[in-house]
Amino acid sequence: MSSTDGPGPELGKRLGYLLKHAQLRMAALNEEALAPYGTNGRELAVLLVLDGREPASQQQAAHRLGIDRTTMVALLDTLEGKGLVSRHPHADDRRRNVVELTEAGQDTVRRATKASNEAERTFLAPLSSQAAQHLRDSLQTIVIQPGKP
Repeated sequence: MSSTDGPGPELGKRLGYLLKHAQLRMAALNEEALAPYGTNGRELAVLLVLDGREPASQQQAAHRLGIDRTTMVALLDTLEGKGLVSRHPHADDRRRNVVELTEAGQDTVRRATKASNEAERTFLAPLSSQAAQHLRDSLQTIVIQPGKP
């Protein structure tokens, strides 16, 4: 590798650069892992939010993921078109849609999660198990701050 390859010593130390390129690498590994299941990382995130919970409204699911309602509707339209979720009016409030995983959605979330977990293991392979856990814990601390949405 020559001195003109890569970002250079100053940029290569910048947190923004490192986080961006780590996310791009993780996304590429995840995309490849999820392709056989006809889903992607964003769709899997929606499925995971819905999995194992009481039926949630579209708005509740969007809030849990930190995305706007318009984006959630588009994601749910796609997942519904794939037969992975179903929507129906809430029993007590007909203005709210309740979203649930279908049987196919439950199967997909189970299999796709295993594939995504393997992609994460591949991504973290250069680190010791202790360093990988420390990275996860540190990122959780930063991302999921108490009292922050």
